[in-house]
Amino acid sequence: MNIDTLLHLQEKPAPFTPGEPLFWNDPHISAQMLKAHLNPDNDLASRRPETVQKSVAWLIATLGLQPGDAVLDLGCGPGLYAARLADRGLRVTGVDYARRSIDYATQYAQQHNLPITYRYQDYLTLTDENLYDAALLIYGDFCPLAPEQRTRLLQNIHRALKPDGYFVLDVTTRAHRQKRGNRNGWYAAETGFWKPGPHLVLEEGFDYPEKSIFLDQAVVVEMGNGRISVYRNWFQDYTQDTITAELERGGFTVRSVWNDLLGTPFTPDTDWIGLITQTC
Repeated sequence: MNIDTLLHLQEKPAPFTPGEPLFWNDPHISAQMLKAHLNPDNDLASRRPETVQKSVAWLIATLGLQPGDAVLDLGCGPGLYAARLADRGLRVTGVDYARRSIDYATQYAQQHNLPITYRYQDYLTLTDENLYDAALLIYGDFCPLAPEQRTRLLQNIHRALKPDGYFVLDVTTRAHRQKRGNRNGWYAAETGFWKPGPHLVLEEGFDYPEKSIFLDQAVVVEMGNGRISVYRNWFQDYTQDTITAELERGGFTVRSVWNDLLGTPFTPDTDWIGLITQTC
């Protein structure tokens, strides 16, 4: 274990400094993530099944989607929304950069005869044009991206949508971060989320209140070989005004704002902001 490295990692990094690349495709971590996505008893990786079902019904009704309409589900994970959308007669394309989740979603769709197209792809490289009636980016997937990545993603989505197509997303607020709090501490494990063997986890939260940015960082030290891995989850939090301004710069008009994607009326103290937008 290199103490100098650990001391350096206690220093506050510049916003959106990357950690381990593509860690969600690590054979061990990806299995833990899929398990979390499919766990019906918590909201750690995906929302609970009953919430997903209600959200899909609300979105179809609110957007006026009809059987045969084309929907792009970005960050689709194991297909929890995509499967329910397809079951309602929509033509769904799911895109995700997690191989294990895409493989699971593809297998599920085949077993249940759901005509869904799944693609293992970084949505920052999306080149689809004028194909979709609606695009979804659900459960805060917009928030971990750096500013230049968010700009590129909005360009990609705008190009992929048909004229007047809908873009639906939800983002977190500072109230969510304050409610969740910092995870500053450490623990040792024989096996766990990050590693299959014995390891030490040093958790720390870094707040950037002037930029409404927060970092969850986990420094993992493997016992035996002393290898250090740094996992960083960045979050850009928003207010109604800041997310509206960013979406408008990306070519979208905000049609309605909610506390969630279930139809709960918007209140200023909300943890989440759900938005329905259209291309302009």
